[in-house]
Amino acid sequence: MIMTLLKKIRHLIFQDRKKVEFMRKSIHIMSIALPIMYRYVFNNDKKISILILLGLITTSITIELFRLENKNFKKFFYLLFGIMLRKHEMNNLTGASYLLVSAIICIAFFPADIAFVAMAFLSIGDTFAALIGMNYGKRKFKNSPKSFEGTLACFITTFSFGIFFVDPVIVFWGAISASIIELINIPIDDNVKIPIISGITMCGTYVFM
Repeated sequence: MIMTLLKKIRHLIFQDRKKVEFMRKSIHIMSIALPIMYRYVFNNDKKISILILLGLITTSITIELFRLENKNFKKFFYLLFGIMLRKHEMNNLTGASYLLVSAIICIAFFPADIAFVAMAFLSIGDTFAALIGMNYGKRKFKNSPKSFEGTLACFITTFSFGIFFVDPVIVFWGAISASIIELINIPIDDNVKIPIISGITMCGTYVFM
């Protein structure tokens, strides 16, 4: 009964591609809970934050591996969360696991403020780039489904957010790098490349200021 109901709901949702993307990004932006908890709940405590994230990623990867190995669980998982999955995630790790890995790297290696902003860039920039690009993107880049409007939205939202926490010059180059790396099609998950590359860029800018 439950499985049948889930199939019907999934079928109705998947009929509208924009609705699917909107729901996916609405869930994706909730990942901003990670940097918020790091900064405001754990007070930028690296050890506690990393220990908690290690516990979460262990749980996540355990579930992922079980999903990949057990056909019945895979079907049930797909019915529940299939709307959030890209094609390449069907038989591989999902973006959630990569997100946890990148959060650990950011917290471990970047200064607290830069780690916070870099992680938030993923939630904010990637979400608005997709939603604005999908609904208002008229100027497509050559050989790319992505648009100038989406990339501009990524830059504006990340820069506008970041200037409240980090020096505007540092944030400017971080937002530029996040927007470019979101646009470029390289075989690395966005959940890894956006926060880490923008974080490295902001750290580099800080050093040379």
